Amino acid sequence: MEIIKIPKKEGIIDRRTGKVLSRKLRVAAYARVSTMGAEQLNSYESQKKYYYEKINNNSEWQYVNIYADEGISGTTDYRRAGFMKMIQDAIAGKIDLILTKSISRFGRNTMDVLKNVRLLRDNNVAVLFEENNLNTLDTKASEMLLTTLSAVAQQESENISEHVKLGLQMKMNRGELVGFNSCYGYKYNSRNKELLIIEEEAEVVKFIFEQYCAGHGANSIAKMLMKQGIKSPKGNANWSDSTIRGILRNEKYKGDVLQGKTYTADPLSHKRYKNLGETDQFYVSEHHEPIIAPEQFDLVQEILKERCGARANGRRIGNVGRKFAFSSRIRCGFCGNCFTRRMVAGKNKENIPSWSCTSFAKNGKDNCSESKTIREEIIKEAFVDSYKILCSNTKFETKEFLDIMNQTMNEDNKQEELEKCNKEYANIKSKKSKLVDLIVEDKISQEDYDEKVEKYNRKLEILEKKIEQLQLLQEDKQSISDGLTKIKELLTTKDIMEEFDQEIFNALVNYVIIGGYDENGTKDQYLIRFILKREFDLSVPKEIPEELIIKNNIINLESKNVLVDFINNRQYFSFERDENGKLNKVLRNRLRIRVECDIT
Repeated sequence: MEIIKIPKKEGIIDRRTGKVLSRKLRVAAYARVSTMGAEQLNSYESQKKYYYEKINNNSEWQYVNIYADEGISGTTDYRRAGFMKMIQDAIAGKIDLILTKSISRFGRNTMDVLKNVRLLRDNNVAVLFEENNLNTLDTKASEMLLTTLSAVAQQESENISEHVKLGLQMKMNRGELVGFNSCYGYKYNSRNKELLIIEEEAEVVKFIFEQYCAGHGANSIAKMLMKQGIKSPKGNANWSDSTIRGILRNEKYKGDVLQGKTYTADPLSHKRYKNLGETDQFYVSEHHEPIIAPEQFDLVQEILKERCGARANGRRIGNVGRKFAFSSRIRCGFCGNCFTRRMVAGKNKENIPSWSCTSFAKNGKDNCSESKTIREEIIKEAFVDSYKILCSNTKFETKEFLDIMNQTMNEDNKQEELEKCNKEYANIKSKKSKLVDLIVEDKISQEDYDEKVEKYNRKLEILEKKIEQLQLLQEDKQSISDGLTKIKELLTTKDIMEEFDQEIFNALVNYVIIGGYDENGTKDQYLIRFILKREFDLSVPKEIPEELIIKNNIINLESKNVLVDFINNRQYFSFERDENGKLNKVLRNRLRIRVECDIT
């Protein structure tokens, strides 16, 4: 048996033909710096100049291009436009050899470095790391060495990231402003490192806070600003309610700064998350000149907490815990829209809480010409009188009502759903963690990994919100129970409710309709209808269509849903305009009030 050794060919082999390339080696270079600082930019220009001269001074090399990225981190390849263009050109057969200073210049993410080097090697493209004296086409040992050196580069990047984080935290601890982007109403003076007030925008901020304290909601304030033609912080004509709430919650308007609201999970993904306690935060009081007085700002925070849908984290989905008992609960019997709370000047210039149809109050009389403003006191007294008559009404089955209440307070129907969501959340977290093993073992591609991680993150985000809402419902169960317990005590002891009780109102009433037509078709702008709840829980309230209210705004004496229908003989004053537009004070002593199970 004769064995003949066939020596390897010297040079680069064209894998399409199997022949040694006789032409010049097509050479490119890659340079990168991670910041835009003057020192780094000088290094960047020096790298480009060095490689240009090195390639052109070698007679066996043909200059292709110098690919470069400036002010870009090397931890993620897809963010580096120059790098990605180089990879594309290499795969397209335009490059034979890539020069780069070191592995850390090529990338600081071990998986990305290995992925791209293997991709280039499969396309017969070599990478020469000069500092490491490593050519990726030379030997099989280069794979192990490359893996080791890449891991070292990634660890170096992570160490740098930790040092930067520590430096930023030290600045925050000293009260220095870190990472300021923009804040409506302020501009940043980079020379003195201070926030300066923009007077024109500051007036808008003051208007937002004043209107919210007066009882207007975020959506209503947004409409006011659009009607006045005021541009949003982004320069758009439209304002959103989320933008209004963001301004109302921003502590900078009281002169303080909360730093560390978000954090970067790791130096590889660069993804930022809302800081829920994962990292330290720093609250700096009296940092700059305030636009809003601290007392007014604190009052707004209290209103936000107490109103439905406002929590420090997440969103309340019940209808208990509002600042005002009737917020989002009063509907106009003529147009079906919600009523908004406003202050009306009294005889002695005192502010009288009142409620008006939003269509009329915000968009003008032409949008709802039939509705009238009604004082809050009238609605509260109407509810007290209705409750007294309701409890003595034979149609109102006290025992049946108490049974429903007891069943409601003992039910725990949200606990099972909460446990199911928690189990699903843990399952997705487990699947997500297993993806790391799959990509390390090279069982899935980077693209598949990124796609699946993004998919799992979306699911986790949705579940987090749902879990938080269910937890809030569990908390609010105590609030609804308090109201129902009061009702139970009043019914069993035969005590009389002498004044308006918001807990009882929340537990009993679904919504109120103001205005409509009597059984003869005569317009009654002060008709009050209390529509009771069918279920005593805090699930998401169903939106009542405006069309349904308008369709059923005429009193039907044959309706079986009516529990109470009476005339309140208390005396009230209202203000009416005559034919000449003059405002006149009118005495009223007849107010029609109804309590119904349903409006249909």
